[in-house]
Amino acid sequence: MNSSHFRAAGRRFGGAAAAVSAAALLLALGACSKQQDNATVGQQIDSAVAKTEQAAEKAKDEAQSSMAAAGSAVKDAAQDAKATTQETVDKMSATIDDATITAAVTAGLAKDPDLSAIKINVDTQGGRVSLTGPAPSAEARERASVIAKSIKGVQAVDNQLTIKAG
Repeated sequence: MNSSHFRAAGRRFGGAAAAVSAAALLLALGACSKQQDNATVGQQIDSAVAKTEQAAEKAKDEAQSSMAAAGSAVKDAAQDAKATTQETVDKMSATIDDATITAAVTAGLAKDPDLSAIKINVDTQGGRVSLTGPAPSAEARERASVIAKSIKGVQAVDNQLTIKAG
C-alpha cells in the first residue's frame, strides 16, 4: 500500500476523520483481500472506500430516521402533557367554582330571616345546586330556590327541602 491512497482517503473524509477512516479502510481491506485475491491493491482500496461510504450513508439515513422518530415522540409527549395539564386546570377550576357557588348560596340563605335559623345542606356539582334539609314553610322553600338561582354560575337547582310539620 502506498501513502497516496491514505491521503486520498483523508481528503475524501476530512482531516480529523482521516485516521479513523484509514483504520476502517485497513480492516475492510483485510476482509476484501480474502474475497478479492486477484484484485490489485488500488482496486481493493476503492472497493473498501465504496463499502465504507455505503455504510456511512446507511448510518446517516438511520440516524436521520431515528431523530425524526424521536422528534415526533417528544412532540406527542408534549401535546399529551399539555392536554393533561389543561384537563387538571379545568377540573380544579370547576371544583373552585362549585365551592364558590356553595358558599354564595349558603351566605344568601343565611341572610333570609326564615331560612337562617334552620340547617340547609347545600351541595354543588358542575354548577348544579342541591338543597336538602327542612324549610319552615312552602314560601320559604320557594325563596331558597330563588336565592340559589340568583347566584352567578348556578346552572340548575334541585330543591329537596321538606316543609316542617308544625
